Order: sequence, then structure tokens, then C-alpha cells
Amino acid sequence: MTFKYGIDRLNLDIVNGIADGSIQAELCQEAIDKINTSRQRVEKMAASDKAVYGINTGFGPLCDTQISPEDTNLLQKNLLITHAVGVGEPIEKAISKLMLITKVHALSQGFSGIRLEVVERMLAFINLDLIPVVPEQGSVGASGDLAPLSHLFLPLLGEGEFWQSKEGQSEAGQDNKIVAAAPLLRENGLDIMDLQAKEGLALINGTQFILSHAITALTKMRYLLDLADLTGAMSIEGMQGSESPFREELHKTRAFKGNLEVAARMRHFFKDSQNMADHEGCERVQDPYSLRCIPQVHGASRNAYYHLEELAEIEMNSVTDNPIVISSEEAISGGSFHGQPLAMVLDYASIAAAELGNISDRRCYLLLEGLHGLPRLLTSAGGLNSGMMIPQYATAALVTENKSLCFPPSADSVPTSMGQEDHVSMG
Repeated sequence: MTFKYGIDRLNLDIVNGIADGSIQAELCQEAIDKINTSRQRVEKMAASDKAVYGINTGFGPLCDTQISPEDTNLLQKNLLITHAVGVGEPIEKAISKLMLITKVHALSQGFSGIRLEVVERMLAFINLDLIPVVPEQGSVGASGDLAPLSHLFLPLLGEGEFWQSKEGQSEAGQDNKIVAAAPLLRENGLDIMDLQAKEGLALINGTQFILSHAITALTKMRYLLDLADLTGAMSIEGMQGSESPFREELHKTRAFKGNLEVAARMRHFFKDSQNMADHEGCERVQDPYSLRCIPQVHGASRNAYYHLEELAEIEMNSVTDNPIVISSEEAISGGSFHGQPLAMVLDYASIAAAELGNISDRRCYLLLEGLHGLPRLLTSAGGLNSGMMIPQYATAALVTENKSLCFPPSADSVPTSMGQEDHVSMG
């Protein structure tokens, strides 16, 4: 399939497919027309004497300062340079690439007033594997991810840095090196660009930093959810547990989507188990919660995953710019850049992922107790051999670290921009 930016709808599989090259993506004529129409509207506004935020005014607390037409382009360049102040280690190259892909899709919907050649340059970066380096810290998730997106687009100006894969390294290779953007632009025949009215603001207003982390989290969490079900089933099998807690009749009486799916997966895992069949009807009345309540606990984590996936898909197909250009006469200034919708659900998903670790740690402990036909510490030479004693220490340490990472930043807010941006998402 070929995905059409600005026209088709992104989802988790499609955005990952574009990123890994298994799905082709392009700007079709319909999207090009929308981009050009939006640009014409901005140029008309820029030529007038009427103050329009982000087009011929300053930013944030300086929004009342009108900028002369001859300084409009410099205003946009200065915006990127002054906002590119992120700190910390760089985020993964793959996440920077997702930021580019989702930004192209947002700009191609025709509400941002950016020139076609700027969008085409972003596509050239994607296609040539010229992925900008973005530091991991510096965004408060409101007024867009200003610092990360500024770093993402510095190379348009010949500034900033790119990831460069060493010869023979895959895109995801750990030996990618960081190089200055300007030489790589020359090497690939790409000129340094001048930004025009509203373009700098359109580039850095948006939630693509938070969104790309959400996409990455969803991809990893989907794998972890499936793995948790499988390891849970193996634990039940090893401890000769009961199949009864996974019966369909039971879960239809409390029909959460996640519970139903996990119970069905457990029944599938046990379908041809001779071990489970041999112990059917054994004397043990009930298993511990970490075995018996797998559908309820894993299922709740799946429900959190689905909620994050739902909201992330909405955000993938949204315009998170400000202002939004809706006609030749009007640009609506609002708060579509605010990251709270994703920030809150990401905190929810963090708790859900940590709970998979909590219940898995409890099952590790059960396996070492020396009950249900298993030797203590899973060794037949206890004393002489410590068996699997210390791996459970590792799980306990990791579970505790996970809990510490579950503090919800979205519950906090620190005013910024001289009080103009007085509530931020901390996403």
C-alpha cells in the first residue's frame, strides 16, 4: 500500500511501517493543493496591517509586539534558534524519525500555512535517512514540544545535527554517530532554507515529541502484554494450577475487553497441555491471586493499552499547531498544542506496564517456594547450590524501580513563559 500524507489516517501499524520502510508514503495532489491553499492564506495575512499571532507578532508573553513585514522571515529563524535549548542525552534515532513522519502528516492537512517546499524537504530527510538529533529533556508538553521540535528542524537552517549510520550499520544500529547538519546537507545536494511567515511556529508548535514516545511505548507494551500472558501460562503449567479461572462462562459475567482477551489467550495456551489434563480435578481449591487473577490484572493493563492506542491514533491524525488557518481572513488561536490528553493517558499506561512487572515478580516468588511438586529455588541440590535465588532479587529490584517511575508528571504543572503559559502538561 501507499499511504497518502494529510489524506489517509495513520494508526500504530501504519506509522511503524512507514518508519521501517515496509509501507510507502507520499504527498498526493490533494494534499499538495491543501498545503498551497493554506500557504496563500498566510501570505495574505502577512501582507496586511492586521496583527495575527505567530505571523506578524512576537510569541508567548511578547504576543502584543507587532513585527514589521521586512523582519517576518528573521522572526521565524530566530524562533527556532532561541527555542533549541534542550538538554540531556539524545532520544533514539527511531523516535526522531517518528517525529518527522507525524509532523509531515499534520502539516499536510492544510491548516498550518507552511510552504510545500518545506514539507518536501522534511520528506527528503526521511527518505535520505537524514534524521535530526533531538535531546530528551526540555519540553513541558504545552505550547507544543517547543525545544525538541526546534532541534528537529534546525537542519533546515543548516544548523543542528544529524544521525549518521556507519557503513554496514542498520538504521537502528547502536553505532550511529552524530555529525553536524551542514556538511551532510551539502553532501546530499540540499540547500539551506529560509523560513517565511508562520513557518517556524508551524514547525515547533505540536505534540509530535510526546506522540512519538507514545507510539514507541505502545509498540513495546503490545509485546510485553503478549509475553506476560505467555509467561503467566507457563507458571501455571509449572505449578500445576487450575484452568477454571479462565473459563469463558466466568468472564462473560464481567465482560471487560482486556479480561476476555487474556482469558481466551490462556485457554488457547492450555488447549493441548497434557500436564494440565493430568492434574484436572486435583485437591487444591484455589490458586494464589498472581495465577488465578491473571485475566483481571493483565486484562486491566490491556485496557490501559487500548485507551492509549485510541488517544494516540486521534493525535496522529490531528493538527496540533497554533494558530489554525481556516480561511484567508481568519486564523484561530487556541490551545490544540496542549499535551494533556496524551500526558494523562501515558501516566495511566505507565502504571499498567508496572503492574505487569508486579504480578510477574509474585509468580517468580511462587516458583521458588518449593511447593506444587517443584524443588525449593528450582534446584535439586539446595545448599550446595543456590539455584534461582538471586534472579528473584533482580525482579524485586526492577519492580521497585518501575514503581518509582510511575509518579504521574501530568498531576503537576509549573507556569512558564512569564505566566502566559500558566498550565502545562509535563507530558
